[in-house]
Amino acid sequence: MKIFTKKTGILALFLVIFAENLFAISDSEAQDLLQKAEDNTSFYETDFKGNYTVVQNKPGEGQNLTEAVMYRRDRASSWTILITGPAKEKGKGYLQFDNNIWFFDPADRRFTFTSAKDKFQNTNANNSDFAPQHYARDYAIESTQEVTLGKMQCVLFTLKAKVNSVDYPMLKLWVTKDDGLVRKKEDYSLSGQKLRTTAIPSYQTIKAIEKSYFIPVSMLIQDNLRGKKISGKMQYEQTQITIRNVVFEKVSDSVYTKPYLEMMSAK
Repeated sequence: MKIFTKKTGILALFLVIFAENLFAISDSEAQDLLQKAEDNTSFYETDFKGNYTVVQNKPGEGQNLTEAVMYRRDRASSWTILITGPAKEKGKGYLQFDNNIWFFDPADRRFTFTSAKDKFQNTNANNSDFAPQHYARDYAIESTQEVTLGKMQCVLFTLKAKVNSVDYPMLKLWVTKDDGLVRKKEDYSLSGQKLRTTAIPSYQTIKAIEKSYFIPVSMLIQDNLRGKKISGKMQYEQTQITIRNVVFEKVSDSVYTKPYLEMMSAK
């Protein structure tokens, strides 16, 4: 009986290992899925326009709200963000072209240089969060693991940067296996300290002439470095970005220029 039990245990262990290997994602499949996750963040065939509501929650200080309209022309690496509210921020804007990002303040009617790594309106979102994400181009896959995130079957990628221009040298990325959508992202320093956590629980499907695009309904970004203790419990700053009224159609070339922001700020 002891011999039978031992053999049964060994057989069961073998079957578990065999099943894990049978269904484990291959290196080529992992690379293809990461590329799909990257492709799902970009719209090279057409221009993009959407209304953004950005709400920052600072523990013990309340909330700050920003309303904005964003235009993107990914094939030209250009985008424009026009702040529409609140009243004290209205008319401010951001513009990217020729790999440079400019911030416009109507108070002094000046453009100042900013970067993709800088915080958007001093929230927990970076300027780069509003642009295409280059997971496959800029990062190498360190490891993959098939996991469950809620009810979703995902591949958990651990990524390490191949270039210095990225915001974060290390990422963990939860990507759904069936559609290649990022559902969760953790940003790390080179030493392994977790800096931010982003959750994207749901997407909206927008049909255009040539294809359908997946746009987050909302994104929740938690800053793991900025927060305070309240009643003995650490609470971190969070920023929620909600996207609505998405349209995929060509807009005037003038939208992606400095004179456009200057003109719109005067209205």
